[in-house]
Amino acid sequence: MRDCLNHRAGFDRVLMTVAATFLAVSASSALAQDQARSSAAELAIEAAIPRPEPANVPPPTAADIKLDTTATVQDPTKEIAKESVKADAAPAPDKVETKPSDVATTPAPEAPKSEAAKSEAAKSEAATEPAKTEPAKADTATATPAAPAAPAAAAPAAEPVKAASNVPAADQPVADKLKDIVGAKTSRYFDRKNERAAIEKFYGARDFAPIWTQGGNLTAAAKGVITRLKDAASDGLNPADYPVPDFAAATTPDALADAELKLTAGMFDYARHAQSGRMHWSQVSGDILYPEHPVDPNEVLAKVTTAADASAALDSYNPPHKLYKELKAKLAELRGQGNGPVIEIADGPALKYTPASKKRAEIVVEDPRVPQLRAKLGLAENASDTRYDAAVAEAVRKFQSGAEMKATGILDDRTVKALNTPKRDKQIDVVVVNMERWRWLPRDLGAPSLGDAYVILNIPDFTLKVMQRGQQVWTTRVVTGKPGQHATPLLTETMKYITVNPTWNVPPSIVYNEYLPALQQDPTVLQRMGLKLEQNRDGSVHISQPPGEANALGRIRFNFPNKFLVYQHDTPDKNLFARDERAFSHGCMRVQNPDQYASVLLNITLPNEKYTPERVRSMYGKSEIDLKFPTPIPVNITYQTAFVDDAGKLQFRKDIYGRDATMINILKNSRGKDLESVVAHSQPSYSRPATTLPSGVAVANNGGGFGSSGLNFFERLFGAAPTPPPAPVGRRPQQQRVFTR
Repeated sequence: MRDCLNHRAGFDRVLMTVAATFLAVSASSALAQDQARSSAAELAIEAAIPRPEPANVPPPTAADIKLDTTATVQDPTKEIAKESVKADAAPAPDKVETKPSDVATTPAPEAPKSEAAKSEAAKSEAATEPAKTEPAKADTATATPAAPAAPAAAAPAAEPVKAASNVPAADQPVADKLKDIVGAKTSRYFDRKNERAAIEKFYGARDFAPIWTQGGNLTAAAKGVITRLKDAASDGLNPADYPVPDFAAATTPDALADAELKLTAGMFDYARHAQSGRMHWSQVSGDILYPEHPVDPNEVLAKVTTAADASAALDSYNPPHKLYKELKAKLAELRGQGNGPVIEIADGPALKYTPASKKRAEIVVEDPRVPQLRAKLGLAENASDTRYDAAVAEAVRKFQSGAEMKATGILDDRTVKALNTPKRDKQIDVVVVNMERWRWLPRDLGAPSLGDAYVILNIPDFTLKVMQRGQQVWTTRVVTGKPGQHATPLLTETMKYITVNPTWNVPPSIVYNEYLPALQQDPTVLQRMGLKLEQNRDGSVHISQPPGEANALGRIRFNFPNKFLVYQHDTPDKNLFARDERAFSHGCMRVQNPDQYASVLLNITLPNEKYTPERVRSMYGKSEIDLKFPTPIPVNITYQTAFVDDAGKLQFRKDIYGRDATMINILKNSRGKDLESVVAHSQPSYSRPATTLPSGVAVANNGGGFGSSGLNFFERLFGAAPTPPPAPVGRRPQQQRVFTR
């Protein structure tokens, strides 16, 4: 019985030994695996280290069993510190190498713990088993090899992994050259900081691979850009400003990289000129103020290089307005073709086309001049045909009509002279500068929330139009400023309200240049004109005219606050509207039918109020009434000496302010990018200097008016401080010019 119990006790001890061993090995292995997977780099190392097969490890004996607290219970604080050290020592993702602490060797027969657990235990400060492990050296856990069949093996350090390049092998030499240039020499190609930044960002993102060539051959995008640059003349631009590099002659990486950046620079210049103009409006005069709308080089690169049609994408930077596109078509007709040398038609017999009739057949004459005539008139079909057929005769008839000749369709001596005359060149110049001025205007002329409604006034044509949804809603005649210092300024602003029965606050220029000198001759002149003079405590003078039928502004004033202090208004003097040329004002614009104008605008911005001219007139009286617009309506004051009328005919108007002559001279005699620089002009002054009035002058307030801090003229007129002009974007000031209104 005792023997049985002894055998049973021995069996129990064996079972307990096996169970304890299994638990210790499992816990150590699990903890080691969790710790070994603390990073992607260590996973890679683990995969690279040979691990012993379980069959190579001898089974444990009872003597081997000993409680291993370091493998099963971790000190939390030490574990955190250990993980921090491991994280700090983690290798870079692109370079895989083994750390000494990660080197594992084949375990000794008497070591039941996993090698990863022993390695972690060696790195920690916890006590290890001196009888079962070798001393830790340089944070490396080692063990005596068990057998030659499983020698100690450490993973060799991996070679640094180089990031894969997306550049095709054929383009890599060009990419290398581009990288060198973009890194240090971009100023040779791009003199604008924002363009250099865009180039560095764009090419850097594509590993400096060329965009215009692939394997030395032009891409579809490059062909589209080149086509647009070569056709710049069709949009009134100068192709010489956008030279196209010779890619065919570029046979080396250096030459291809040079051509790449030159084409990009030409694309930038074209987009900038197409959108904002070859010259800044301040180059022309001090009385022009349009909002800036510069191009973004980053957007140009992204748009053009990803477009299905690069030529069309680049062309989209030209003005989208209908009147601009009509001028472009007329420019092609005037030139005879969109581009190329001037074509001269030789003298010869008159050419006439006779259509077929019931009594006779069609009569078509032939002449060697007809191919040149076809080219001159822009007839691309049958370009070499010498027959003066129906198509040629119709083109001649249209030319005659546009040139204010009798439209007969017969090519006679007078028509040949008109085709070759310098006047034709003059008309081309006028159309070109009008297209240039369209580039200064906002791309969106109207208010989107009001059906793209806007007001557009053409100074040389003396007309005002209200537009909505692309259609003319209403039009009237206007009187504009006299040439010289009283010229009506060119601007874009928003009309915010209408004033019925306005007070006329006389502009300082009129007060000091006209009325005060008149008082020296006749102290009662202002009284007889119905004007009121106030002298403030600081000695300055303010002159005004109360509301009424005789008020210089008439019954209505249309307010779009601007730094030039101009506005549109009624007038008691209606006789000037009957004249063809109506430049008679001091800069403001007089409207022929202000009550109709007011009702049209009010019905656009306040459609539920149902305003009529009669309702507007019912407000006439002696007290000012402001009718404010919930949504302001844009007002565009333009200078169109060439435009296409509703019948499709090209119209020309007198250059009353000399703007055409100035611009033509600048474009023909000035070169380079200085034309895009901003010219600083003196700003209008609202100050009122102290004045000594002659005796006998009636003063309304007798010195009791506003002091030196009183309202200036702008505040009296529009009720708020003047809005400073917007700071030009991407333009640099040039010389100083003086402008006085």
